[in-house]
Amino acid sequence: MSDAHPLRSRGPGLSVGARVVAVVVLVAIGAVSAWLQRDTPGRSAEPRTEFTANNPPTGLPTALTTGQHLHWSGCTSPSSARTGYDCATMKAPLDYRKPDGRTIDVALIRRKSTGPNDRRIGSLVLDFGGPGVSGVIGLPEFLNQFAPLLDRYDLVSFDPRGVGGTMPVRCGKTADDTGYEGADACAEHSGALLPYVGTSHTARDLDLMRYLLGDERLHYFGVSYGTALGAVYAHLYPSHVGRLVLEASVDPTENLDEKQVSQVKAVQAAFDRFATHCATHIRHCPTGDGPEEAARRMARLADRLKKKPAPAGAGRRLDADDLAYAVSDHLDLGTDGWAPLAQALTALIDHNDGRPLSKGADDLGSAERAATPSDHSRAAQTAITCADSSLRPGFERLDRDQARIEAASPVFGAAWSIGVYQCYDWPFDGERDTLQVNADGAAPVLVVGGTGDPTTPYPGARHMARALGDGVGVLLTAEEEGHGTYPQNRCVAATVDRYLRTGRTPAPGTVCRGSMS
Repeated sequence: MSDAHPLRSRGPGLSVGARVVAVVVLVAIGAVSAWLQRDTPGRSAEPRTEFTANNPPTGLPTALTTGQHLHWSGCTSPSSARTGYDCATMKAPLDYRKPDGRTIDVALIRRKSTGPNDRRIGSLVLDFGGPGVSGVIGLPEFLNQFAPLLDRYDLVSFDPRGVGGTMPVRCGKTADDTGYEGADACAEHSGALLPYVGTSHTARDLDLMRYLLGDERLHYFGVSYGTALGAVYAHLYPSHVGRLVLEASVDPTENLDEKQVSQVKAVQAAFDRFATHCATHIRHCPTGDGPEEAARRMARLADRLKKKPAPAGAGRRLDADDLAYAVSDHLDLGTDGWAPLAQALTALIDHNDGRPLSKGADDLGSAERAATPSDHSRAAQTAITCADSSLRPGFERLDRDQARIEAASPVFGAAWSIGVYQCYDWPFDGERDTLQVNADGAAPVLVVGGTGDPTTPYPGARHMARALGDGVGVLLTAEEEGHGTYPQNRCVAATVDRYLRTGRTPAPGTVCRGSMS
């Protein structure tokens, strides 16, 4: 159920399984960072009134519901959260089928509303994607994006199961190692946790969180993989749905292999649009006179890097897979990434200098990578994806699927195709082939899709809106390049903010014009 494509390994000597996971997680994190940054809002000095909910999740012991209170205090980490943020820990069942059994600690972070009490709607819970991205780290990094909403909501995020401060999955050489050594290491060090890190378990955590935050209904903003989490929540708890935004939506109708094919086609199409623009608007365009010539030049460059990777700074080398995924990172930025991409490819082609391309890709996810142990999110991303997906292909199907992905894209197919191995030797069964998201009876859910999204292709947003059910899924289309459109597209930002403030959805068929109009 990952929304991320497989990305390259950054370290030497990784096994095939470890390389697959490294490949997947770095673009998952890089893609999240394609949509950021506004000025940090101020804080209100008005005395605060806390909200109380009267509808606790059913089936849980009172010690976890009416007997549990969130004790907010100053955050000790990350360093960016030490001023202006509160942190807390929520107790939740490890296994919701055994609610009286073992519990886990879920790490939460909050930025209090700056508006008056009588205008505060409640909490807006944010999930920044991945899977494997820490919300405790993400909220301070992405706060500026949601500045207009702080007068109406507390902004809350959390570390999902398997991530950061919430039951972190360990797959390294030892139980304390945050690296990734493959499925056997995951089973050895985290085997007792792996069956309980999937999206449906985290969705149940969300409902307990909603109640403890004092909200009768969940108000939620999920981006990329976070749309899967929000949609599963709506399916499980339709009567508890408040105002849910699913931005850059995944496709709930596709299994893990189908997602790989759809995504590699989408990123190839985005690259072709870049190559067309480059040929007509950029002097000395490094990809030539259009998409066909661009594919030939990229193939020659990839062959060169296979034989001899280019220096990329800090002792690193940039190989053919690195090339593909660094280019895709720039495409996630939409048209803002096109000029830097052209400059970086020129440096690599003409001077064998991989630093601009590598640094540009790193910068997309530099905040999370700097604050998180470098390899931990690899384990979390794989554990969550494989807990969700029941797909366990044999070698014959692996070969067939790998060939299908390679054939789908002349520039990115070879690098993407390694993703077919992600869960083939996972030691536990996954939950489902595809997401179950029908949410009949829920309040309207706003689904946002960009027509030029290379990471979560636009048809997925259409399918998500339809799968949520008649009268539930409301599609907002943005004619934009890049992964995610909020708040960069003013029309999208205005429409989403109005929905979160008033509950009013846009008219059916609403389209926001943008870079592709």
